[in-house]
Amino acid sequence: MVWFRWLGALVLAVAVYAASDAAAQLRRDAAVQPPRPAAPGQAAPGQPAAPEMRIAAVVNDEVISVFDVVTRMRMIMISSGIPDSPETRQRIGSQVLRQLIDERLELQEAKRQNVVATEAEMGAATQQIEKQNNLRSGQLSEILQQRGIDKSTLTDQITASIVWAKLVRRLASQTVEITEEEIEDATKRTREHAKEQQSRVAEIFLAVDNPAQEEEVRHVAERLTQQMKQGARFSAVARQFSQSPTAAVGGDMGWVRPDQVAADLAKEVAQLKVGELSRPIRTGGGYYLLLVLERRAGAGGAAGASAAGAQAEVYDIVQVVFPVPPRGGEAARRAALAEAESIRGAAKDCPSLLQIGKEKAPQLSSEGKLRSADISPQMRNIVNQIGIGHASQPIVQKNGVGVIMVCGKSTGGAGTPTGRDEVTESLIRQRLDTVARRYLRDLRRNSYVDIRVGQT
Repeated sequence: MVWFRWLGALVLAVAVYAASDAAAQLRRDAAVQPPRPAAPGQAAPGQPAAPEMRIAAVVNDEVISVFDVVTRMRMIMISSGIPDSPETRQRIGSQVLRQLIDERLELQEAKRQNVVATEAEMGAATQQIEKQNNLRSGQLSEILQQRGIDKSTLTDQITASIVWAKLVRRLASQTVEITEEEIEDATKRTREHAKEQQSRVAEIFLAVDNPAQEEEVRHVAERLTQQMKQGARFSAVARQFSQSPTAAVGGDMGWVRPDQVAADLAKEVAQLKVGELSRPIRTGGGYYLLLVLERRAGAGGAAGASAAGAQAEVYDIVQVVFPVPPRGGEAARRAALAEAESIRGAAKDCPSLLQIGKEKAPQLSSEGKLRSADISPQMRNIVNQIGIGHASQPIVQKNGVGVIMVCGKSTGGAGTPTGRDEVTESLIRQRLDTVARRYLRDLRRNSYVDIRVGQT
């Protein structure tokens, strides 16, 4: 049998990825958006007090206020690019409240089971978010304050993610096993279908737990679809709204074949073009929104092997970007270009480029590993053209002018993963999804939840 020992890594990953998009967009907006008051119930001069201290819901013996809901909605809208309008708040308010209720149930269950998020785990998650978004230590708290968002909005979300992952891991280790026969059968199916076309798909799943939620969840799915077609980012929306474990990685399901997903979802995927968003798809458990990220041939042909090899490539990259203010004009752009050109000659290797970047452009200098599939086609061409240890020509980006250097490149195996470990991990993920949904469903059924407001 195979137990769920690998889930430990999920504890930090869920917390980090669920909040990273919010941190990135908060950082970008902080410089151009005026501060907004964070105190609940505090009215603007000359205005009556806002009713933010009203009770939105009671979860067992704890209260969720309207202020909690409004603050979470603002963070979601900032992170995902969804416009903050009365219509949007009305459409997504009930779904956000459901998320807060679920988080409160998870936190209460963790307290009952003596499961905690340690200071080290919280600190590591926060530091990872800041590192991923080129923020100095402590800057995330400053940005939240500047945008008028109570810090507890983010910390509560991170805490709930950490303790919920621990709870699911504990339950899965006690109740779930994967037999040798299941692994053999799944490996056989994978090899039989290895030559079929594969799609890299991202998902958003919105659960319908009872018939009374049908219309509400459908409206939310339709609203999110509309907002994403107007520019809201799928990955950020998935991280904030999706009720699937893939929410932790922006909804990315990875490469799938038609036989690996439900028939109605496979049919929809086959009809979608790369980059196309699906309509809301009603399944037995709720609504799915799907986005096809990439396509490739199966592992049998040359095209399939080539695409798989490209997918497996991982680049170790250092990037330095000299920012250009939105209204900086041509003079600011020329100055950034000159700075970028100067460090090209001064940087002899990746460590020296990173050191120069930290000195001259500390907010937008970073190092890390990127999969080829996660890089835009334009940037991928640039990366492939420069040699290891050589700096690129200045690259004009939306937020400034940058220089990148490839420090190394690694290539994994090509083709569809048919190894025992990969197949086992796929089975584990399916079981994890089932365990998490049943666990949360049981918590809802056995709890007292009194919703006091319909829309916020």
